[in-house]
Amino acid sequence: MQRTLKELLQDLEHELLRLGYVEGTMSFYRRRWLKLLKFAEERGATYFSEQLGLDFLETQFHILRKDLDNTLSQRDVQDIRVVRMIGDFQLHHVVLRRYYKHHELLTDPYYVDISTDFRYHCERKEYSSVTIDHYVKQSARFMDYLLAQGIYNCSKITLPLVNGYIRTLVGYTYKTVEQNICSIRAFLRYLNDKGILNEDLASKTPMVQARKQTRIPSVWTKEELKALIGAIDRGSPKGKRDYAIILLACILGLRVTDIKQLTFSNFNWEEKKLTFTQSKTHETVTLPIPKEVGWAVIDYLQYGRPKVDSPVIFVRHMAPFLPFSEGDHLSQLIKSYMQIAHLPTLKKRRGMHSLRHTAASRMLEHDTPLEVISDILGHSNTDSTAVYLKVDISKLRECALDMPEVTPHA
Repeated sequence: MQRTLKELLQDLEHELLRLGYVEGTMSFYRRRWLKLLKFAEERGATYFSEQLGLDFLETQFHILRKDLDNTLSQRDVQDIRVVRMIGDFQLHHVVLRRYYKHHELLTDPYYVDISTDFRYHCERKEYSSVTIDHYVKQSARFMDYLLAQGIYNCSKITLPLVNGYIRTLVGYTYKTVEQNICSIRAFLRYLNDKGILNEDLASKTPMVQARKQTRIPSVWTKEELKALIGAIDRGSPKGKRDYAIILLACILGLRVTDIKQLTFSNFNWEEKKLTFTQSKTHETVTLPIPKEVGWAVIDYLQYGRPKVDSPVIFVRHMAPFLPFSEGDHLSQLIKSYMQIAHLPTLKKRRGMHSLRHTAASRMLEHDTPLEVISDILGHSNTDSTAVYLKVDISKLRECALDMPEVTPHA
């Protein structure tokens, strides 16, 4: 049964209070809701609709005109969020696009215990720390959704509920949707293993199948790399650190997590070899240390690294001088040098992982066998490495099939 606008706003208010929205924020929302109710009453509208919301925003705040003129203020954005939240809540019965940074998402004791045990379960499975964090955080959002639907026990989860949550992800990037569904499937498998769920919902939850092989990775050209590296102040301690980090990524293809975890014991300087256990695969890899990479690391250790008692090589250069956190992907490091070098930051993805793609592409250009590239990158099979063929047009041409010429019909 469709709820009237007044009923919808009452339910939304109860949900925001359950989520812990402070009184100041609630007062702002209530003022806007009263204006919207009055606006709807003047037009004889009993129910909320997207068009009603748009008309309200334009009549009251001239939002569409400001949007066209690029003059939207922060308050205008808040007014848009008020209307968008009502539409989301009407459709999904949940508050979407929330800001999670400064408070714990889960407060219900039952779900807190489930989330804690799920983390232990992932640790026993020996997933990487990054994967565990993804699974735990994204499953917590799913549990928060369950609470909004009045589900207080995981044994009550049904496939329609799972599908309903997936529909709330509409509008996010493919990668975000993929990560969320992967996390939910892992969570559902855990519930099934624990006997909390008697049905294997994980196998019935569809996985997005537009996998890596369909995506062309972001790769830096030689000119872009030269400009990026040229923007680094290699005379400063921080610049020496960043230069070594970037070379490890774009020459050896190391994952950012593995770079952050490198210790003094990983480097065998006499044999010029780097040996470490990959965080994602748990496989031990030994790589030769190219001259430019080796000298960059040595330069940082001798003349750039703060004198701190830590086995980790790369540390932050602001007190306290600690290793980078697990959640720090160092993307801000790349972006800052792109801005200095006047390289466009919106054209393609330009994080640390793109330097890893670049390393693989360069190896391919020098006719390095795919099996060797797989070993260097730490891929379990060459299927994961095959994506890098997409960035080498000459290699793609070698794979092309001879097709008969197509003659158009009259």
